[in-house]
Amino acid sequence: MSWLPPDEVEAYGEYDEADIRSRPNPKANKPRTKIRPEYKDAIAGRVFSVDRGRYGVWVDENTPQERQLIATKSRDLGKYSVVTGDWVDLVGDRSGDEGSLARIIRVQERSTLLRRSADDTDAVERIIVANADQMLIVVAAANPEPRTRLVDRYLVAAFDAGIAPILVMTKTDLADPAEFLANFAGLDLDVIESRSDDVQVEAITERLLGHTTVAVGHSGVGKSTLVNALVPSALRAVGRVNDVTGRGRHTSSSTVSLRIGSGWIVDTPGVRSFGLGHIDPGNILRSFTDLALLAEDCPRGCTHLPDAPDCAIIEGVAEGRLGELGAQRLESFQRLITTLGSSERSSS
Repeated sequence: MSWLPPDEVEAYGEYDEADIRSRPNPKANKPRTKIRPEYKDAIAGRVFSVDRGRYGVWVDENTPQERQLIATKSRDLGKYSVVTGDWVDLVGDRSGDEGSLARIIRVQERSTLLRRSADDTDAVERIIVANADQMLIVVAAANPEPRTRLVDRYLVAAFDAGIAPILVMTKTDLADPAEFLANFAGLDLDVIESRSDDVQVEAITERLLGHTTVAVGHSGVGKSTLVNALVPSALRAVGRVNDVTGRGRHTSSSTVSLRIGSGWIVDTPGVRSFGLGHIDPGNILRSFTDLALLAEDCPRGCTHLPDAPDCAIIEGVAEGRLGELGAQRLESFQRLITTLGSSERSSS
């Protein structure tokens, strides 16, 4: 039925809704596509620093063309984090000239990922570094006093990430570290002792060559001093321990990767806590390969703690199947999973 008056129907004809031509919306009608540029001319680089949305990247390493670039993250990456140690693909201005800016369009697959949470009740992880294969745990023998539980937490995070830990005891001229180190006798842990007046630069450097090593430590233990000794051009800020509180002051405020021969050392800000809310307990046992073999005969749901019934690990150690260090290995493992267990209970 027409909306026109009867006397005008003859002049204009019968109205049909199909006669109306709506004005097209080019944005609404434009077909979406999932096709994205392939960026065939992209080059690879290693992220060595992150600062307020700008990323320092080494490209063409160990060639006459090696250089540092400043890059920004492509919109295609969205909220995907780019962190120190990441291998990334870059387009844009890759000259490295002053004022140039490249663009990160892809993050390559990561071999390892070291993470921590703000505290044990927080399951949201903070990524510290990617693609590290070693962790340099720096602990002072005194001033500030060494903390066994914090080192345990570092070890748990390292084992979870599949990273080999190395323990460096600084300031051994101020106190004998033997009692503290006895806590870790059951671990296959490489330990280096260093005096305030004799930093073991050669011994530590030897272990870093050919590796990407992340350095972690409580504030005030001398981590930045150690990094400056290993890489004199680093110029990392150092501080002193408060005489009243016995605590160190946060001096390194950013994570940065520094080249040392054929290796890299990643210096991180000092921390006083290291949350484990994101850790998978199964990764801890896998790091104790000898205990993991015994655990194959454990009943389902076995906690492997001293009160666990029919625990094959406890029985195997009691029978001497792991030799003289078996008991110490088990004690160390139980201490680590107890540390992790307390984290889970506090978050429940």
